[in-house]
Amino acid sequence: MSNLRPFHLAVPVNDLVKAREFYGNFLGFEEGRSDKQWIDWNFYGHQFVTHLNPNYKPENYCNSVDEHAVPIPHFGVVLTMEDWKQLAKKLENQHIEFIIKPYIRFEGLPGEQATMFFLDPSGNALEFKAFNNLDSLFAK
Repeated sequence: MSNLRPFHLAVPVNDLVKAREFYGNFLGFEEGRSDKQWIDWNFYGHQFVTHLNPNYKPENYCNSVDEHAVPIPHFGVVLTMEDWKQLAKKLENQHIEFIIKPYIRFEGLPGEQATMFFLDPSGNALEFKAFNNLDSLFAK
């Protein structure tokens, strides 16, 4: 994966002030270019953009995965296990409301991973995950 290219993802938010507080101050992402309608973020080296849509209301849909209701759609990043543990601890210490609390999914099976889900202030679902062995990312 050493040649992995940064992705670009743009998502709607219904309040840029709250988005700036959440992604910039709470999660600690570096802010890039911005305007009255959007903000660029450095999302672990990827280009993530929050675009203002004052009428945005996310769908409330879930699929069952490992006996948990996983929100669809969602986005996030695969971290190292150490970075995932540090983020989970930070979020727990800041009393974030998890949709799915940090835990190990598919334990003992191919694709075993640490995962957690939570919402941004506009209701966009984020998942952060980690693998002890990144080769398990696409394991069957």
